[in-house]
Amino acid sequence: MDTKLLDGQVAIVTGGGSGIGQAICESFAREGAQVAVLDLDGDAAATVAAGVGGIAVTLDVSDSAACAVAVAQVADRLGPPCILVCSAAYFAARVPVAELAEEVWERTMQVNIGGHFNMAKHCIPRMIAAGGGSIVHISSIMARVANHGQTAYCASKGAITMLSKGIALDYADKGIRSNTIQPGGIATQGMADLYGGDMEEAERVWGRVMHPVGRLGRVEEIADAAVFLASDRASFVTGIDLPVEGGYSIR
Repeated sequence: MDTKLLDGQVAIVTGGGSGIGQAICESFAREGAQVAVLDLDGDAAATVAAGVGGIAVTLDVSDSAACAVAVAQVADRLGPPCILVCSAAYFAARVPVAELAEEVWERTMQVNIGGHFNMAKHCIPRMIAAGGGSIVHISSIMARVANHGQTAYCASKGAITMLSKGIALDYADKGIRSNTIQPGGIATQGMADLYGGDMEEAERVWGRVMHPVGRLGRVEEIADAAVFLASDRASFVTGIDLPVEGGYSIR
């Protein structure tokens, strides 16, 4: 009988209602995890949760108090979380720094780094009580490679690297691992929207030009990396940034 990598484990996935987060929820469920799908879009979360046999929670990750309530709800219904994947993100239109509205900068930081901090803060005590756990932060290759008009996004993703490393160091002796995944251009609706909804154009501009492998990544490829980092197969892996970006950063 095949052993599932996440059999019986409770996993929380923020931003789980679509895109990369949805693919992670689906992969985790196939590997035996009980999945809590958290998303700002409650209907999307409910749809994904129904498909993976999990539970849905509507959540704005920038609200620390709401994150505490959400984690408590998951623990009450499924048991203490031993896996946390932070995938929720905010991405604004491309704007040079001097033209960037302060509220856009603030929202980017509140969601993209604040959301990771909030969820980790409220999950870690429960992970410690349960004997340990794994936190996987979905970052971006933009954490290490700047892009025109995306300074707020790049800065927020760069900050995730040090948040994750700090968590990894603070809680290594408690059995908690923390790592980041840095996706390149992935074939999601958000990527298509950058090109007026035209995925073929996104493939032509990003996939074939920016990635040496010649295509956009698939959400399932990010989910596979998340399964590995969440599982005991990565038991000696903590504090790393894992680029999954088709060679983008070696150009």
